[in-house]
Amino acid sequence: MIIERRFPVTTMLRWASRSVALSALWCAVVYVLYAKLGLSVLRVPFLPIATVGTAVAFYVGFKNNAAYDRFWEGRKIWGGVVNASRTWATMVLAYVHSSPSAPSDVPREHVDALRRELVYRHLAWVNALRLQLRKTSRFFDNPTKWTRERMAAHADHMRNDWDKELTPFLSAEELAYVSARANPATHLLSKQTEALAALRADRHLDLFHQIEMMGLVRELYDLQGRCERIKNTPLPRQYAEFSRTFVRVFAFLVPFGLLDVFATRITEATAASGLVAQWLPVLPMIGASSLVTWVFMAMEGIGDASEDPFERSMNDVPMNALSRTIEIDLRELLGETELPPKETKIGNLMY
Repeated sequence: MIIERRFPVTTMLRWASRSVALSALWCAVVYVLYAKLGLSVLRVPFLPIATVGTAVAFYVGFKNNAAYDRFWEGRKIWGGVVNASRTWATMVLAYVHSSPSAPSDVPREHVDALRRELVYRHLAWVNALRLQLRKTSRFFDNPTKWTRERMAAHADHMRNDWDKELTPFLSAEELAYVSARANPATHLLSKQTEALAALRADRHLDLFHQIEMMGLVRELYDLQGRCERIKNTPLPRQYAEFSRTFVRVFAFLVPFGLLDVFATRITEATAASGLVAQWLPVLPMIGASSLVTWVFMAMEGIGDASEDPFERSMNDVPMNALSRTIEIDLRELLGETELPPKETKIGNLMY
């Protein structure tokens, strides 16, 4: 996720360079066909094309609104994960206690270990959910060279190694058990319910508090399900693909309409002698075509980059940073002092 106030100019130029270059080239081709080869039929009044552009702008705007809603919902869900995680740790510390029937010489470390197990299993769930959401990625179906270079440079910060991320929080036996399941995060929450039942049976947790903590487990299931709904249900392709098609069609048509707008300049350029004199008056037409195309292609690209908030791109929910924040908060609540460092940004990005 880009966390600085201003969008990086270098990134903007990377986004724009390909569409601007293609637009300029296509505009030059149309000019040659019209002015040099005499294909006057290519000259089209700009008004119909402008009307198409207005319709496309509305359509792209609708898509971008829908894509932003998906991103913002994903961020709100993970905000809920942060809040529910803190609540879980607070409940564990407040409700899990020594059994009234236990001998007085039972060490306090036993209760601390029970609490630590519940909190650490929750941290395993947070990281398992993060890794599951990033396990498959539409963003990497056909990565660009720029994407491959960026991900190679940031590989150490992505923290996508399943065993390495979950080993600190689970026993080897439990890690092997959940890793063999199709949905490990679900089974980790199931393990939490079993642990609560065992604590209730051993009188480390009373019935009222068990019910209250089960309500929080239900909330965690709900948050996980909402993440999975966004992940597994893409933006309806009829909106995404037709938006892209309409923008490309409009970009294709723009130079034909600009022949009409710049007709006087083109006539002067055609009558002029010398290569420079023939092309120099037409540069504003090429510039206008490139600018219009860039604006529409940029709007389309913004929506396309925002529709899947749980990928591994620079536009998505920073789940690594949120997971690390949860880990620091919960381990500090347990009284631990050797805490992992906060997630640091890479340039202007936070993953």
